[in-house]
Amino acid sequence: MEKLLSTKATCDSHVQDSSYFLGWQEYEKNPYDEILNPKGIIQMGLAENQLCFDLLESWLSEHPDAAAFKQENASVFKEIALFQDYYGLPAFKNALAEFMSENRGNRVRFDPNKLVLTAGATSANETLVFCLANPGEALLLPTPYYPGFDRDLKWRTGVEIIPIHCSSSNGFQITKTALEQAHRRARKRNLKVKGVLVTNPSNPLGKTVSRSELDMLLRFISAKGIHLISDEIYAGTVFAPPAFVSIAEALMEFNDRDKVLNRIHIVYSLSKDLGVPGFRAGAIYSNNDFVVSAATKMSSFGLVSSQTQHLLSAMLSDKKFTRNYIEENRKRLEERHNKLVMGLEKAGIGALESNAGLFCWVDMRHLLASNTFEGEIKLWKKIVYEVGLNISPGTSFHCTEPGWFRICYANMSQETLTLSMQRLKAFAESVERTRTCTKSTGKSKKMSLSKWLFDYCLPCTTSTFGCRVNMLSDF
Repeated sequence: MEKLLSTKATCDSHVQDSSYFLGWQEYEKNPYDEILNPKGIIQMGLAENQLCFDLLESWLSEHPDAAAFKQENASVFKEIALFQDYYGLPAFKNALAEFMSENRGNRVRFDPNKLVLTAGATSANETLVFCLANPGEALLLPTPYYPGFDRDLKWRTGVEIIPIHCSSSNGFQITKTALEQAHRRARKRNLKVKGVLVTNPSNPLGKTVSRSELDMLLRFISAKGIHLISDEIYAGTVFAPPAFVSIAEALMEFNDRDKVLNRIHIVYSLSKDLGVPGFRAGAIYSNNDFVVSAATKMSSFGLVSSQTQHLLSAMLSDKKFTRNYIEENRKRLEERHNKLVMGLEKAGIGALESNAGLFCWVDMRHLLASNTFEGEIKLWKKIVYEVGLNISPGTSFHCTEPGWFRICYANMSQETLTLSMQRLKAFAESVERTRTCTKSTGKSKKMSLSKWLFDYCLPCTTSTFGCRVNMLSDF
């Protein structure tokens, strides 16, 4: 049968076998539910913002016309339901451009005519890559980076990713040395470098890219004659200093602004800031007329539905709502972030200092049985299968140092987060007890971990967890 299919359909480059996606699959087999499955896996691998759903639902209840295809008490159903061109509804593009400015403190303005609407940031990133690079050419990405980029940027485009290796020694900041080394590695492989892509704020680091890093990136792409894509999907999640600086803002004060203006591109989406990933409302912003034109044509393969645009344009045009939402969202994110960090500290686990995003970059190097990537995967398996937490290992983010994990905190209730920290604390303490016993006796007590399974809230009550004890031989 495979012989009748295309090479693309049968290739294995979609990265669904990454530990990042495998953790999701295990969660879906045995999802935690407070009542129906209290011993199930808690989903901490999903960067989803559910903290302000009450604000969205409150607005909808107060503005029923927006969802009922009415405007000024008159039906607009026919207008919305009939054919729309791929340029998008002007009202939505105007409202989205205003919202993007608000999220950046109105320090920079966006021209709606330079916006291309896409079905989420995934579509936006892939469309940009199609516009900027040919198959066999390369983009440079700082590590650790979002695992989905291996799919979004490479799978259909044929473009290669060359990692810019960043280190915990400086908080994973991008350095000029790392940029140059990545560029040289690409050239040694006879790959033409077409640009650099950064996520600001960073996923998975949960922190903003500094102004000095942005200035360095602008100088780098100016010198190399390449593009810079700034994925700013988490722009509205910055809850603590330093303030978020968009590449558009840094560009305004760059000495060679005119030289690089047409090579700077921004990706945005309402999935994280507004918490509506199911709406698939994303955008590309570029000063390059050719990119805007080509991306607009390509957007016909991934349009935002007219009814979604209609609803969101009404919501984002309500300035009182957007101002309150932005402020309250940041407040709740900070509170939830602090709860997670406190829970980690009680478990004896540290995290990279962060000020944005829906997750923390967590340091579990001290829990590794061996300081290797194999040791990291073994620890990850224990946390998923035994502790019942789906967190994401650093290897899936191409981190160069084993023992780092991304933990999400905005997609669950406070009670569920508390439970997850209780589970993690119990596990960390069991690891330390086992090590203490091993040091004192000189022998490893293999039964201590299986005893922990019965002592700490994870009886084998499901088919997934029923084989945990048998799986210990894998570790």
